[in-house]
Amino acid sequence: MFETMSDNKQVGLLLSPELSENGHSTANTSAPPADVKPKKKICCACPDTKRLRDECIVEHGEAACTKWIEAHKQCLRAEGFNV
Repeated sequence: MFETMSDNKQVGLLLSPELSENGHSTANTSAPPADVKPKKKICCACPDTKRLRDECIVEHGEAACTKWIEAHKQCLRAEGFNV
């Protein structure tokens, strides 16, 4: 019914993040979860890079526009799409 102090310490160890030698948390808080779904449809994401990519392809052909194609893919990945 009642927990002893040693029981509380064990529970606290299980629930607290790991600490490095200097006392800082070693948990990576900046990385988003792997299963994050994009907030937009792929057709509506990254309109600026999409426009530049499309204009370049129309005017110069796909082979000459790898810079813009890669920039658009990078933008889509930043939005959560797996391209």
